[in-house]
Amino acid sequence: MNDTPHRMDIHIVDDDADVRDGLAWLFDSRGWQTRAWASGTALIDALRPLQGQSWGAAVVLLDMRMEPLSGPMTFEQLKALGCPWPVLFLTGHGDVGSAVEAVKNGAWDFLEKPFQDNMLVDRVEQAMRAVRAQTEAEREAQRLRQALASLSPREREVLDELIRGHYNKNIAEHLGITARTVEFHRANIFEKMGVESAIELAHKLGRLTPMGGGR
Repeated sequence: MNDTPHRMDIHIVDDDADVRDGLAWLFDSRGWQTRAWASGTALIDALRPLQGQSWGAAVVLLDMRMEPLSGPMTFEQLKALGCPWPVLFLTGHGDVGSAVEAVKNGAWDFLEKPFQDNMLVDRVEQAMRAVRAQTEAEREAQRLRQALASLSPREREVLDELIRGHYNKNIAEHLGITARTVEFHRANIFEKMGVESAIELAHKLGRLTPMGGGR
């Protein structure tokens, strides 16, 4: 019934229809959008077209014991696709050890059945906040890289001087241009990069890897 992934969802993956329906009702009643999948294979097949694209924000609730593709095997395939979504395992007592290993391998967390509804909702909200923050950071990094690419060769030279802490007069001497020309380029750089000071510029560029978009 849910054959296409949504970009702002909770994906419920469980081979037990009653569990899927119960979890979907829980999150739907809290205002979340959900997608339910009867197997890990169904989820992976639906997400495959997103490989190499923007994933948006979502959280995956993944049962440990499923056939034919187990929860841990599904998780490994999600990682292979490059899926950035937090994965929260739902596990029985006998599978706690496997769930701990999954967390060590990059899963967000796990909850042992039976769990309280409020606890599950709280964990999912924490995971969603984290993935949204990561998405915002990625968007800002992409914006900065595009802004860097839009700089002229001379603006790029002035930028390199600015982030080294050099003053306009020194930059003018180093580049063989007038201080007024430096001021002109500096204003253009700040506007394109969306900053108000050289310190702010340096801080933002410091978050990019490699700094300066591959220089």
